[in-house]
Amino acid sequence: MKRQFFGLSDQGLVRSANQDSYYIDDPEGRFFIVADGMGGHAGGEEASRIATEAIQDYLCAHWSTQIEPTTFLRDMLLEANRHILDNQQAHPERSDMGTTIVVVIFPEADPPWCVHVGDSRLYRLREQQLEQITKDHTWISQAVGSGLLTPEQARVHPWRHVLAQCLGREELNQIDIQPLDVQQGDRLLLCSDGLTEELSDDLISPYLSKDYSCSQAAEALVEAAKEKGGQDNITVVIVEMDASVDDSPSDEG
Repeated sequence: MKRQFFGLSDQGLVRSANQDSYYIDDPEGRFFIVADGMGGHAGGEEASRIATEAIQDYLCAHWSTQIEPTTFLRDMLLEANRHILDNQQAHPERSDMGTTIVVVIFPEADPPWCVHVGDSRLYRLREQQLEQITKDHTWISQAVGSGLLTPEQARVHPWRHVLAQCLGREELNQIDIQPLDVQQGDRLLLCSDGLTEELSDDLISPYLSKDYSCSQAAEALVEAAKEKGGQDNITVVIVEMDASVDDSPSDEG
């Protein structure tokens, strides 16, 4: 299935550096990556960069390997995690750095797959209905799931940014991997929490409609998040299935 895609990353209005990373530059559009780093300016930037580059290298080197997808994707993130841990050991000043990650791959013979750790998200828009595909690895998400908090309470809770899991930790025991159901006309949105912190799903959905090309949608989402405060770095990658719009990939950021 043909894919059009576009990516954009913005520092936002408050942060002094952009600790997000993303990747959309595979010539065949086989995979897409968004990472949101943490651990100080240098540490967060380094963690997200290391993860993104390690995953890119792993996918390019092992793309044709006949391995069951869940094993393949788990091994991929464990490899990226090892790269971050090695860098922490070599640079003790970055010992607390880490990163969230969300990756979508499009194998030739299989359905697409998603793997993620942390609170960077994957959404799917189908016939104007927006669905969050990933589940945040946060204390807040667990509290909402157990009924301790409502989604409305969660959006303003002071612990909403506390991660239960991220890359850059020895104990990486929560890696969510799932096949994706995609159809012609669907749009996928990979994003860091700089977008979802500012915009609710109801506000995100209209920008993903077919009234916008992929590039227009990405730019509009970033600007809307900045208008709402832009407290964090904002990264969005939009992938459209069998699109008729001729968007070119971008590595702005």
